[in-house]
Amino acid sequence: MNIIINCRHMDLTENLKDYAEEKLGKFRKYLGNIAETNVTLSVEKYRHKAEVLLKVNGSLLQAESTTGEMYSSIDDVVEKLARQVRKHKEKNVSLRKNKSKAESLPETEDSPPAIIKNKTYNIKPMSVEEAAMQMDLMGRDFFVFTNASSGDFNVLYKRNDGNFGLIEPIK
Repeated sequence: MNIIINCRHMDLTENLKDYAEEKLGKFRKYLGNIAETNVTLSVEKYRHKAEVLLKVNGSLLQAESTTGEMYSSIDDVVEKLARQVRKHKEKNVSLRKNKSKAESLPETEDSPPAIIKNKTYNIKPMSVEEAAMQMDLMGRDFFVFTNASSGDFNVLYKRNDGNFGLIEPIK
């Protein structure tokens, strides 16, 4: 891991450099693929600010902290980065788990999706209002029925705004 330390309005002491490298060095064991770490330390009046940017596998993890002392700013920014690193690792682990589940499906690009469940219904003629009531009773997002007035198959569905939509065939 390449650690680059920049300072603004202050001089970098050897103790401060060692302290920052020691604190940021612990991320090596959690993230082995850190390309670069940019650290910017600055002082403005009584505000000591530490900013850190970690470049990990094309992702950027960034944190900053401002306190009354530079060492506490470094400690604080390391804590913030630790939380981000945990989230980053959890996200990668969950993506890998989902990827392995997706790969275990029998579907390939060449074959069409398989029908895994088949249901049959006795469709009786009913009005649109009856179909809406039936759909609510069943707790479904859509309902297929024969329209009593036209005799055609219709599909009633629940819209995102809470209203219903009706699909009718063209004659």
